[in-house]
Amino acid sequence: MFPIRDHNPSTHTPVITYGLIAANILIFLSYWGLFSDPRALGLFYLDYAMIPARISSGGGLPTLLTSMFLHGGLMHLAGNMLFLFIFGDNMEDEMGHLPFAFFYLACGIGAGLVHVASAPGSPVPTVGASGAIAGVMGGYLLLFPRARVDILVILIILVRIFPIPAWIMLMLWLGLQFIGGAGADPTSGGVAYWAHAGGFVIGLGLTVPLWLRLGGPGFWRRTDGHPPHADATYRLARSRIPKVRR
Repeated sequence: MFPIRDHNPSTHTPVITYGLIAANILIFLSYWGLFSDPRALGLFYLDYAMIPARISSGGGLPTLLTSMFLHGGLMHLAGNMLFLFIFGDNMEDEMGHLPFAFFYLACGIGAGLVHVASAPGSPVPTVGASGAIAGVMGGYLLLFPRARVDILVILIILVRIFPIPAWIMLMLWLGLQFIGGAGADPTSGGVAYWAHAGGFVIGLGLTVPLWLRLGGPGFWRRTDGHPPHADATYRLARSRIPKVRR
C-alpha cells in the first residue's frame, strides 16, 4: 500500500518542492555511474553520507545536510520523491516558499540526529531524504488530517486504488515506523526507522505555530481538515474493451 496522489493541488506553484525533487534527481544522476563500482561508491558515501559514529565523535556535521540529497538506489529515490510530490505542495502553499525550505532542512537534520541517538556507535553510512519528507508528512497530518489521498493497494492478484483520509494513511505509516524500529538493529543497516519517526514528530511539532496562527481548531472547522481550496477531480476513462456475455 502506498500513496499515488492527493486530491488537493496547491494554489501556487510549489517551486521549492519542485526544486528539491530536481536537486535530488540531478545529484543522484551525478554519481549513478558509481553503482557499478562498489568500492568507489563506498568511498563516495564515506565522504558525504551521514555516519552516526562519526557524528557522535564530533565530526562530519556537514553530512547531516549532504546525506539528505543522496540515495541508495533508483527505487529509494523514486519512493521518496513520490511522497515529497504528494505532500510537499500543500505544505509549501501554507508556509510560504522560504519558510518551507527551512522547515524541510530542519526536519531532515533533526531526523538525522534522532538516528544518531538511536545508534550512536553505528559505522553504517546513512543516506536519503526520508527523514525530511517524514517531517513534511507530520506537518501535513496536523494541517490537513481529512484531505483525501489515493492509495494503491496490491494484494497478490488484487490491485485497487482507494481514496482515504490522510490521517489514516499517515498514522498507519507512522505506526509501521515504530514497529520496524522496535524490531530492527540500527547498527546493521537497512531502513532508518527511528529517523523516519523522529522526522515525522519534529515536522508535526514545527508546524504547530503555523497551525495556531491559522486558528488552531478553528482552522479545521473552516476547512473541514482539507487544504483551503477546491479539491481536484479525477475521472477514469471508460474502457474500450467490449463486454462479452457468457
